[in-house]
Amino acid sequence: MGVATLSTIYCTMMLSSMFLPPILIKRFGCKWTMAGAMCCYMTFSLANFYATWYTLIPTSVLLGLGAGPLWSAQCTYITIMGNLQAQKKGKIPRDVVTQYFGIFFLIFQSSGVWGNLISSLVFSQASNKDTIPEDQLMLCGAKDCGSVGTEASNSTHRPSQQLVYILLGIFNGSSVLAILLVSVFLESVESKLVNDGDARSRPPPIWSVVLSTFTLFKDKRLCFLILLPLYSGFHQGFLYGEYTKSYVTCALGIRFVGYIMICFSGFTSTCSMLYGKISKYTGRIALYAMGATIHLSCFLTLLLWRPTPAQLPVFFVIPALWGMADAVWQTQNNSLYGVLFEAKKEAAFANYRLGEAMGFLVAFGYSSFLCVSTKLYILFGMLSVTITAYGTVEYMESRAASQVPAVAEERNQPKKEGKAEM
Repeated sequence: MGVATLSTIYCTMMLSSMFLPPILIKRFGCKWTMAGAMCCYMTFSLANFYATWYTLIPTSVLLGLGAGPLWSAQCTYITIMGNLQAQKKGKIPRDVVTQYFGIFFLIFQSSGVWGNLISSLVFSQASNKDTIPEDQLMLCGAKDCGSVGTEASNSTHRPSQQLVYILLGIFNGSSVLAILLVSVFLESVESKLVNDGDARSRPPPIWSVVLSTFTLFKDKRLCFLILLPLYSGFHQGFLYGEYTKSYVTCALGIRFVGYIMICFSGFTSTCSMLYGKISKYTGRIALYAMGATIHLSCFLTLLLWRPTPAQLPVFFVIPALWGMADAVWQTQNNSLYGVLFEAKKEAAFANYRLGEAMGFLVAFGYSSFLCVSTKLYILFGMLSVTITAYGTVEYMESRAASQVPAVAEERNQPKKEGKAEM
């Protein structure tokens, strides 16, 4: 049921990313699109009080429908605020937008720390410390082809219903507080655009808004850059699904999953803030190169490593490094989309979430059919193609930038010659 709900969420998120974000953001604005989408998330959380196929699947659909508009509205809001702040302070918009995304993902990724810490502390009261048999350890890691991993998970006794209700109460209370904070205190970005004289005279027709997500693919840059969110979904799907099952649960037991994912979230959130500040000095190309190198090193390690309980620090080092690289994809990808497609932000971020949801869906889809080693080879290939595509876009941008002064000089040349003749 867990795999089915995740697949439903990301499948619906793909569909919602195609059509809903531009329409909802144009009609209701970023603020109220976010508030409404957050309510869709909360319905899924509430359904877990009575977790059955009849409650989780429909609410998974609602969550997926809200996910596309929520992420698109958030990224659009941050991009607009970054550009307004850059105009106000006389700074380069790209640097301010990147810094804002760094702050956002610092806070967003820290939710993985608090969420995993809360669940680990609540469920640790009922943890059953099982001994992992040696024959199972032989098949952990890259050698896992679906024969192990779930056995260790299934041998852990289900927590009492009281503990489940306590955890769900904490999460739902947090959801209510978040919705109230956004509804009451978040400023409407559209009013700022009006005040700054950047409002659009007449809203475009609804069919034009719907098609904007697809027509943006006429831009060659988007055709290359769609691989960035696609890879982001692939590698996150592997970490959440395969690393936690085939490495952590298989070799250590399920009770360690929360604490190890805290390590990942902590490094991702911290590095997101750091990259947002240093990107104006290093440039995004250097950060992408670093992120790709770290991930390639992690893939190679996971292929060769045979996990055992005696190597406990390694289980934390890998997600820490993974988090350092993930912070690159999260901050730089969103900043890149916001800067390159500033005129069509809503459609650009809708496509971004479409690509990421597709990556998650494919990763979860083949999760039960392929060996872990095969999935690592797929990640290696995806990363190689993605970095090549990104490099192509950077080359296209550098050529376009170098041609602008030449065109300007060519236009001014006749004027100078005319003056000389006079």
